[in-house]
Amino acid sequence: MTSTADKAAALAALHVPGDPLIVVNVWDAMTARIVARTPGVKALATASHSVAFSLGVDDGEGMTVDMALGAAQRIAASTDLPVSVDFERGYAADASGVRDNVARLIEAGAAGLNIEDSLAGARSERRPIAEAASRVAAARAAADAAGVPLAINARTDTLAGSPDNWSEAIDRANAYVDAGATSIFMLGLVTEQQLTDAVAAVRAPIAVFAHPAYHSLERLAELGVGRISFGPQVLGLTLQHLAAAAAQLTARGDYPAELSYRYEL
Repeated sequence: MTSTADKAAALAALHVPGDPLIVVNVWDAMTARIVARTPGVKALATASHSVAFSLGVDDGEGMTVDMALGAAQRIAASTDLPVSVDFERGYAADASGVRDNVARLIEAGAAGLNIEDSLAGARSERRPIAEAASRVAAARAAADAAGVPLAINARTDTLAGSPDNWSEAIDRANAYVDAGATSIFMLGLVTEQQLTDAVAAVRAPIAVFAHPAYHSLERLAELGVGRISFGPQVLGLTLQHLAAAAAQLTARGDYPAELSYRYEL
């Protein structure tokens, strides 16, 4: 795959209910290279939290759009695999700004993106459905204008912020599908019944955030999920290993086995 359009089409096709795309989230060129060359990896996805922390700023659009685009460009340029970028709220006040920023993101090499519907600071506060859907539509319009079938993973925080508001969650999900989303990232799906119901009710593959206390990866596949990610937990895993190695070395302990790891750029 050499063109962004080819990568976007391939990324969208990987969202298969029952045979989910699993993305181990990355945050810079080095982590992208390491994950991309791992056997079985078919695509990459960034985590905004991890990217922001690597740049010394807070998550939640603590990055400027130029910072976010710069990180996306470096990551996309480091691999031949499709890259989905966590683009937070689109770094814009209105749909027109989202369209402009997504056009720039595609120019940076992104094959897909996440865009979310919550307002800054609180998952319990979300944009009105029509407004949120118009921002998804703006991202799709930018992709169409560029001739790139961008894989749009539209995120709704309804259940994360309002766990009992099932009808709103489904209404939002399908509104985003109608606006051009490829898949729907639903935070707050907890039970197997919720997962089953979401897969049945939403007119696009369901993406979920997985963690050790959640359902197993095999079970998520059996329930029909189409995409699984881990967000900043991968950064946490990496930093935990680094901290443990630092403690072991400064205590004059044994050399960690990974200290002999060799890699090439």
